[in-house]
Amino acid sequence: MANFPVINLEKLNGEERAATMDQIRDACENWGFFQVLKHGIPHEFLDTVESLTKGHYKNAWSRGSRNWWQPRPLRVSRQRKVMKEFALKLEKLAEELLDLLCENLGLEKGYLKKAFYGAKDAQVSGLQLLKDGEWVDVPPMRHSIVINLGDQLEVITNGKYKSVEHRVIAQTDGARMSIASFYNPGSDAVIYPAPALLEKKRRMRRKSCTQNLCLKIT
Repeated sequence: MANFPVINLEKLNGEERAATMDQIRDACENWGFFQVLKHGIPHEFLDTVESLTKGHYKNAWSRGSRNWWQPRPLRVSRQRKVMKEFALKLEKLAEELLDLLCENLGLEKGYLKKAFYGAKDAQVSGLQLLKDGEWVDVPPMRHSIVINLGDQLEVITNGKYKSVEHRVIAQTDGARMSIASFYNPGSDAVIYPAPALLEKKRRMRRKSCTQNLCLKIT
């Protein structure tokens, strides 16, 4: 079984760009999931998001009491500010990744973004995806972000990129926290295969048929 794809986005800025783009292409076509490092979101900021989120759930139910914990207004205000900033950073990363997918697919930059209108705990595993009939653990890796392509991208790429079945299982060796963010299409968006990819596939089929015919004639 191949190792779960972990991609260092920083390598896109150097001599290893082509190899890194190939890693992304392989992950999209054969896994439907991948994990990114050096993604531009500071580790210190991710630590703050994790701390605030854990603190929220830890204090949401006061110990030894049946009363809901009432957070201080200042804490709530800071939490909202940080999570709003986190959402914006994830949206920016999602759009950058979509443009990388466009580059690999041969689509114009911004196509996938137009067609549309994705952290976990670093200590405890639990997220799994179905790969070649087997459940594969997504390895917990601190300050990384897991990317799940989803159904819409499988449709837009006409099946070239995969949306795979996944699940979360309970663990006995500790607590696990996930912070999910979704880059979803607009409510009025119509999702369909990119015409450029359909035409490309038709050209490849015609070329294959021509080659086969030549082989039969000769």
